[in-house]
Amino acid sequence: MHSFIKSIILILLLSSTLLTQGCASSQGENNNNISSSIMNNIVIAEPLSINYKSEIAIARLTEVINRAKISDVQRAQLFYDRGVLYDSVGLRSLARFDFSHALQLKPDLIDAYNFLGIHYTQLQEFAQAYEKFDSALDLAPDHEYAYLNRGIALYYGSRPELASIDFKAFHQKQQDDPYRLLWLYLTEYEVDPLAAKYSLKQRAELVDERTWAKQVVYLYLGEISQGDFVKNLTKDIKSNKELTERLCEAYFYLGKYNQTLGYRGSAANYFKLALSTNVYEFVEHRYAKLELDLMRTKKVAKTQP
Repeated sequence: MHSFIKSIILILLLSSTLLTQGCASSQGENNNNISSSIMNNIVIAEPLSINYKSEIAIARLTEVINRAKISDVQRAQLFYDRGVLYDSVGLRSLARFDFSHALQLKPDLIDAYNFLGIHYTQLQEFAQAYEKFDSALDLAPDHEYAYLNRGIALYYGSRPELASIDFKAFHQKQQDDPYRLLWLYLTEYEVDPLAAKYSLKQRAELVDERTWAKQVVYLYLGEISQGDFVKNLTKDIKSNKELTERLCEAYFYLGKYNQTLGYRGSAANYFKLALSTNVYEFVEHRYAKLELDLMRTKKVAKTQP
């Protein structure tokens, strides 16, 4: 019953998308606007459920932390491990508490700084996020995901020029990774849209055609329509988990794409669809909520005198 209700809600969200975009443009699919044909092909997956093994692991770690006679270094690692598990099931505040506690016991725990930076970014506490990522990179200058996450913090903190430097460093580590390429593009787009699209086309040549995310690149380059993009979402999918993870990514990047077109209502609905997947560990899920928060903040700012 709950799954049925969720499906109805998601369908209503997409219906709202169609109405919103119908008001924005009368040129239909020629401008990559969503049409009724896309509604017929929209894909909805069952949200991922919390892994019971994670729940058991959290309970066992809690028991060890509370009862075992261990060193501060060992206890710090246990706090960190439990924080990662909390984070994986969407319990962000508890995860943040554990990461902070781990650092109090072991101030050189690099990955704890990285996680805290991510969480502060999601809370829009950007100064603290930069500080945590800087600490991680001071301890481990080659920590490539600290570059990714600091780049994201700078991007959402409205500092795209600095963000692009971090994303370029991250992209250089693996130039055939489409996700590294996409984040670099999104940041460069904020500085110079035409130059960003040109660079995206050049860099995309290194991305394997068999990689699903290459379709996102083609969408951003205008080489495929939103309708065709949605129709191909289930291609080569073999399980509900795989489908849910793909939809989390796809709907986030569709949200960002519609933002660039000025379709705020559609973008918001796609971010909500990304959140509905419950793929808590994915970057796209983490920042879909932040995107919605920022959109609401901008809307309120525009209505104020």
